[in-house]
Amino acid sequence: MANASVTLQISTLPDSPGVYQYYDKDGKLLYVGKAKNLKKRVASYFTKNFDNHRTRILVKKIETIKHIVVKTETDALLLENNLIKNYQPRYNVMLKDDKSYPWICIKNERFPRVFPTRRMIKDGSEYYGPYTSMKTVHTLLDLIKGLYPLRTCNYDLSEEKIRADKYKVCLEYHLGNCAGPCEGLYSEKEYHENIEAIRNIVKGNFKDSLYKFKSQMKDLAANLKFEDAQRVKEKIDILENYQSKSTVVNPKINNVDVFSIISDESYGYVNFLQLSHGAIIRSHTLEIKKKLDETDEELLQLAIVEIRQRFNSLSNEIYVPFEVELGEEMKVHVPKLGDKKAILDLSERNAKYFRMDRFKQAKIVDPDRHEKRIMAQMKKDLRLSEEPRHIECFDNSNIQGTNPVAACVVFKNGKPSKKDYRKFNIKTVEGPDDFASMEEVVYRRYKRLLDEEHPLPQLIIIDGGKGQLSSSLKSLDKLGLRGKIAIVGIAKRLEELFYPDDPIPLYLDKKSETLKIIQQLRNEAHRFGITFHRSKRSKQALNTTLETIPGIGEKTVVELLKHFKSTKRVASASFEELSKVVGSSRAKKIVGHFSNE
Repeated sequence: MANASVTLQISTLPDSPGVYQYYDKDGKLLYVGKAKNLKKRVASYFTKNFDNHRTRILVKKIETIKHIVVKTETDALLLENNLIKNYQPRYNVMLKDDKSYPWICIKNERFPRVFPTRRMIKDGSEYYGPYTSMKTVHTLLDLIKGLYPLRTCNYDLSEEKIRADKYKVCLEYHLGNCAGPCEGLYSEKEYHENIEAIRNIVKGNFKDSLYKFKSQMKDLAANLKFEDAQRVKEKIDILENYQSKSTVVNPKINNVDVFSIISDESYGYVNFLQLSHGAIIRSHTLEIKKKLDETDEELLQLAIVEIRQRFNSLSNEIYVPFEVELGEEMKVHVPKLGDKKAILDLSERNAKYFRMDRFKQAKIVDPDRHEKRIMAQMKKDLRLSEEPRHIECFDNSNIQGTNPVAACVVFKNGKPSKKDYRKFNIKTVEGPDDFASMEEVVYRRYKRLLDEEHPLPQLIIIDGGKGQLSSSLKSLDKLGLRGKIAIVGIAKRLEELFYPDDPIPLYLDKKSETLKIIQQLRNEAHRFGITFHRSKRSKQALNTTLETIPGIGEKTVVELLKHFKSTKRVASASFEELSKVVGSSRAKKIVGHFSNE
């Protein structure tokens, strides 16, 4: 609930779009946000019950509210982005990026040079980019250099100085890389035609250059200038080879920005694909640290404004996975099928790969952070009140009711803790009754933990549907643990989770890390239970054959099996062969037993 001063400030806020700023008692900026309706948005902070701890802390600290009214929501988005970058408020998502990305500069000169730079100078020069890597820039410049002869010197090639023969051609001219504009050997008109073609290539449009070179090649071949025609053909091959390496989507998709988002408990990952003339000319993923449990819609909205500003995008059409408010000037499209949906899926895949790479790096550099993130994600996905640092999973194993056993596997901090695994012989249940077996095992496990004052898990997973879950709950009721430990049942379809007193299962995303850990737990419980079951079954099989022979004990059985490898071979062995292993007295008993059988 807001204090009297804050309530008064809210009451005077306008119902217009704008940006609001929260300050603490010391006048420090805490948070910047944008709104369609300032009064409604700000008031909502003081009327909602927030689950997020950081949001509750923020609301308690607010002492002063300032606002800036703007004409449209687009203006509010831009202003919010600029204020966050300038002031870096503590409770806003991190959008700061000090990287200086490379550009391709076409210099404002009579014979323009084309070169890479990281500094933008406002002298009328044209800048294309920025590019996410210098490698891309050099690849493009090498392509341009192979197609068009351009000067690399920084001479002032004014008409008067060229006419006065002030300059002489350099080695670049003799190598064929420059056509010699310094001596007037290359006309200004022809040079600028090449610069126009370079502009198109940098924008991703290869069509004009290919058409020009193909026309040149045909003219030269028609005039029997085959060597010159071959040189032009090599240029066509270079251009077509470079174009084929671009991800061509659909020539009809022109000048479009594509955005997608993948997020977890702590971070959002927004991928940006820029399309021009049917090809992807840029891909970039922005990592955003969450501060106040922001929604994907809020993160994507902020990221779109930031990325478009950073990369100077002028496209007025955007593809996104869901509706976002970006103002009336922008065409926002949510593709459902076809090539447009395919390119959106490609963007999402890029975001997922970026996220996976980050996780792999975090695992190596900061395993604690990786652990905390997974635990926080599991808590959210499974609707738990605390992080499941200690999980136990139970599984029953029996074949037609014979040798019933159960296994309990333990995971701590998302990893198997094999020293804590436990196996159980079913003692009180006759026949194949999975429900009663599960009730017995769960009771015995937690009775013992309580008696020995060992820590209890935060989560119990029962491998089975509603029936096994209900049986397990009976045991927790007897021990007074119901409600103190979270418990879920997993059905055969692994993504279905059953909760106590809830007939409708919870479905987990098949690609989620939470589901992967549950799958690992279930597989491990199954493996451990089956191994124990087989061992018990084998021992019983031995007991019904060799150990039932009068005068033959366990040690003799072990010696026989070590030598003969199986009971069948022992049964078919001769008296002499048996005597060599266990002596004539025991050999006589074994032979007598099997001959009677």
